[in-house]
Amino acid sequence: MSRRIFDIIEFIDEKKEEIVHRFPERGSGDFRIGSQLIVRESQTAIFFRDGKALDAFGPGRHTITTANVPFLADLIGKAFSGQSPFTAEVYFVTTRELQDMKWGTPQPITIRDPELGMARVTGYGKYAIQITDPQLFVAKVVGTQNLYSTRDIEGFFRSIILTKITDLIGEMKKSIIDLAAFVEELSAGVRAKAAEEFASRGVTLNSLYIDSISPTEETAKAIDARAAMGAIGNMQAYMQYQSAQAIRDAAQNPGAGGQGMNLATGIALGGAAGQMLGQSMQQQQQMAQAPAAPPPLPQAASFHVAIGGQQAGPYDMATLQQYVQSGQITRDTLVWKAGMATWTKAGEVADLSSLFGAVPPPLPPK
Repeated sequence: MSRRIFDIIEFIDEKKEEIVHRFPERGSGDFRIGSQLIVRESQTAIFFRDGKALDAFGPGRHTITTANVPFLADLIGKAFSGQSPFTAEVYFVTTRELQDMKWGTPQPITIRDPELGMARVTGYGKYAIQITDPQLFVAKVVGTQNLYSTRDIEGFFRSIILTKITDLIGEMKKSIIDLAAFVEELSAGVRAKAAEEFASRGVTLNSLYIDSISPTEETAKAIDARAAMGAIGNMQAYMQYQSAQAIRDAAQNPGAGGQGMNLATGIALGGAAGQMLGQSMQQQQQMAQAPAAPPPLPQAASFHVAIGGQQAGPYDMATLQQYVQSGQITRDTLVWKAGMATWTKAGEVADLSSLFGAVPPPLPPK
């Protein structure tokens, strides 16, 4: 069966949802000198072969010649003699701004909280990007990361954003109780941190917003419990306030005579008793808590991780578990911690073996 040779190369993004489109969608295509390449507005077409992004074409109708595909011609040489077909792929990359792109935490993020000890939070928001260097984008994302579909590429971008959010929350050392007041600063910080990662792949991060960052149900219960304990701790001040209010009200009601004063005196005595009770309760709590105070927790192991060719972390075991479940960390991901001689695959580190118990290994090669 003879191979199909494509004389017309084009892609129409009717829904305007594609970040990159591969032509043909599966395998490589056969093209020849004289084939017509049609590139529409807000598109760039990149010839791709052997893992390399080669010649780029902007909007317009182009006739393929050895002159306008010099990199491809140099790579495959004699295949261009006469009208011989050559094999390659063409990636149509959108250059328009992609707005209202979503990000969110697939699982709660575990953070160290200065008031609660540990806390788990969820968040979501949106961001806008624009591919400003399509050739670099295809080389880094398609060639290096082996990501072809828009869905996979969006997932890759989200993983970068979530990594930066986790790192920045740790650096801010703010409690989740106060974090909502710093959403604007957090958004700006994450954008600044992530911008370099995006730029290294030919992408400009135009904006990033955090619409919500909130504690999980379990963390919210811990916050409520802490607030209740705080109210008990202020019982003495509360009783003093109540006594002062009662005395003032009695003094402003002379018609009540001695009854009013007796009432005020009784309330004052009650306030004093309440004060003594509050002090007694506080002392008992302190005495009960003193011998029961646990020793400091042992230092948990934390690892640095190589994600997308960049070093990230260190992350504790709970965070690493989340990344394993979301597919961002696999058995082949390189990790390192203090005491290790060199970077090692996560699947070969004994401390991490339990993280992959529910994750199947890669299929054996055919």
